[in-house]
Amino acid sequence: MAKRPNPSTDDLPTPAAPFDFEASMKELEGVVTRLEQPDVPLEEALAAFERGVALTRACRDALEAAEQKVELLSRGADGVGVAVPFDVDDE
Repeated sequence: MAKRPNPSTDDLPTPAAPFDFEASMKELEGVVTRLEQPDVPLEEALAAFERGVALTRACRDALEAAEQKVELLSRGADGVGVAVPFDVDDE
């Protein structure tokens, strides 16, 4: 019997591979679209959900790291952080 790939860990970045946030978000959108289909077999739905959770966690971690970097770069001359709210409605 052939070993099935593990959809929750396959294709996640290895320490040598850089994380591609945009590609991960696109894949996550595909997972959501697939899960919205009424004909998804239970086993496939569970595997897709597991993959979606892994992608969500990886994206969240990348966003948190980016936020920390922005906060570090946004420090004033005195070294004190300057909080600048991010409002998505402005875009």
